[in-house]
Amino acid sequence: MNFFRQALAIAGKDLRSEVRSKETVNASLSFALVILLLFSFAFDPSAEATREMAGGLLWLVFAFAGTLILNRSFARELVNDCLDALISSPASGAQLFLGKCLANYVLLLIVESVCLPIFIVFYDAHWPKQAWLLFVVMLLGTWGITVIGTLFSAMTVNLRLRELMLPTLIYPMLIPALMGAIQLSTVLIAGEPLGADNQVWFRLLVGFDVIFTILAVGLVEIVLVG
Repeated sequence: MNFFRQALAIAGKDLRSEVRSKETVNASLSFALVILLLFSFAFDPSAEATREMAGGLLWLVFAFAGTLILNRSFARELVNDCLDALISSPASGAQLFLGKCLANYVLLLIVESVCLPIFIVFYDAHWPKQAWLLFVVMLLGTWGITVIGTLFSAMTVNLRLRELMLPTLIYPMLIPALMGAIQLSTVLIAGEPLGADNQVWFRLLVGFDVIFTILAVGLVEIVLVG
């Protein structure tokens, strides 16, 4: 119980810092809206082919905008050697990582919750009949992005080109999770029921989240301390 209390304390610290500055969420949300607007000009929203790509377009926006949030996760701690203070604190590396993950997860979900209705308006899509399933897919896919992104954010925090290195490293790792989220989102946005052949994508998302969460929690101490 104390493990999660420490992690929640770190998550609360990051969220309070973001509420005061609103720097990361504003930048990520603005970037996401610009991408949505540009995509709406590039594709015909009324075309059937565009609706078939709806899941891919949506998750590309989530993935691109998410890197802005994830990139700042550990970088904000570099000021006044706050990262060294956190590492030397009684909280373990796993607690620090999980706290950062939870804060990033909340921020990503906020951005996605704003982008989703705007996406539906821009692309002339209908609100999914099984909206709750779409939210489940968003929760699972976003957690996968958050876990991988937070771990690599810790790895690249001391690099000069971390803004460039982070997307380069995480996008190849995210291919399985993004494929599952895109396939499921496309079907749900189209208003089609999820058949038995789509269940494998749900299992892929759940398995990806579980496996990489365990790996990240186990490896983060080495990443932070060396």
